[in-house]
Amino acid sequence: MLKTPELAMPKSNTVITVCNGRREVWTDCEEAKAYFLELMMSTDGEEHERAECVYIQLLHGLEECSDEDE
Repeated sequence: MLKTPELAMPKSNTVITVCNGRREVWTDCEEAKAYFLELMMSTDGEEHERAECVYIQLLHGLEECSDEDE
């Protein structure tokens, strides 16, 4: 058994996003959230949906977020 429970360990703040075929590595998850929220609010149509998909995944704490169907 671990001395420090895994849930108590600090989580990595690095995330990877893929939106519109563009892969980006973010060292700050909050910065990525702010970027995709702004993108989502300033676009419409397909681009809005792509940004929204990535933003929702970021909110759920995923380390790899993509707008592609898997």
